[in-house]
Amino acid sequence: MRKILVVGAGQSGLQLALGLQSKGYDVTLMSNRTADEIRTGRVMSTQVMFDTALQHERDLQLAFWERQTPRIEGVGVSVAAPEGGRAVDWLGRLKGFAQSVDQRVKMAGWMDTFVQWGGQLVIHGASVADLDFFSRTYDLVLVAAGKGELVSMFARDAARSPYDAPQRALAVSYVHGLGPRPEHPDTEAVRCNLVPGVGELFVMPTLTTSGRADILFWEGLPGGPVDVFKGVKDPADHLALTLELMEKFTPWEYARATKVDLTDGGATLAGRYAPVVREPIGRLPGGGLVLGVADVVVANDPITGQGSNSAAKCAASYLSSILMHGDKPFDEAWMKATFDKYWFTTGKPVTQWTNAMLGVPPEHVLNLIGAAGQLPPVADRFANGFDNPADFDGYFYDPEDTADYLAEVSASVSPSGPDPE
Repeated sequence: MRKILVVGAGQSGLQLALGLQSKGYDVTLMSNRTADEIRTGRVMSTQVMFDTALQHERDLQLAFWERQTPRIEGVGVSVAAPEGGRAVDWLGRLKGFAQSVDQRVKMAGWMDTFVQWGGQLVIHGASVADLDFFSRTYDLVLVAAGKGELVSMFARDAARSPYDAPQRALAVSYVHGLGPRPEHPDTEAVRCNLVPGVGELFVMPTLTTSGRADILFWEGLPGGPVDVFKGVKDPADHLALTLELMEKFTPWEYARATKVDLTDGGATLAGRYAPVVREPIGRLPGGGLVLGVADVVVANDPITGQGSNSAAKCAASYLSSILMHGDKPFDEAWMKATFDKYWFTTGKPVTQWTNAMLGVPPEHVLNLIGAAGQLPPVADRFANGFDNPADFDGYFYDPEDTADYLAEVSASVSPSGPDPE
């Protein structure tokens, strides 16, 4: 039985560990926190996962919370107008529903399951020296802990990392009491509110430790009017500031948030980080090699909501590569090929789309977003790009592709709806 060490108990690390465990591997999982510490700690992300990523969980019988979690059926986009109100407002329908399960719920539950299934769980903040020792006793070491000392083993890939500083200041609040959007009161959706020159506000339903809730998530341009959460320690002050900014920049969202309360004492989070792609192989002092997983090696800004999706897809891709490799050694060539498979299918399309969304949108993208308000097929295709970012390559980046696509859709849609012909 092959022995594998997984370091890190987030989406990718736990999904990979549980997947390997279910296939008969001898798996050790290292986490710097216990399940109870995770469950009672601070929120860690927004984690909306779309259909493809959710299917990876279903395939491993890990979708424990699917029935009780809100089913997100659409992605809405609003663009604030200079004089107030909305210049653009539409809702694209998803082919398969999305869901958000608070990682405190999911990771704690999955960690308990790993132990129940007979896995060896080590509660320890691993160091490079630890991995140098463990690499001699395991067939493969996978690093899925995206922060701290271990990340230093993976060199920044400058050619794939155009940014060397954070592009957004992030602020998250989990709340109860948010009212429905009056335009679509019965549709659960991710709402993307774009405020030119300021940033973005995302609103999304979730399942948290106290049941159904909603997430209010500001992404502010560094140095701009939303970049004001640094040093705010009190959760109540954090929420008050979030609402104040909503009232000023997205009053249509604030109107349904006047009665919200935080879900718990750990329901807020603020920070920033620079998007980065790193070399996938880490070299240990003793000569051993480790393979980086998910956001250890490809960490994008959350503006496109791809973090947990990419983590799930990376874990599924790596699991497939490990299973196909059989009893052969996990050497450097295999590690590179394993990462390349993930990069070209998922990492690269996500990085390209996310980096494009972080910049000032060019005219053809503004035209595309505006046209989606009159052309439902465009809105639907854009919404489903959150599940399959590679699809944006066909119509999003090149002005001629965008123009051709919009002309094609316009010709097929009459003012009263799809042409019966």
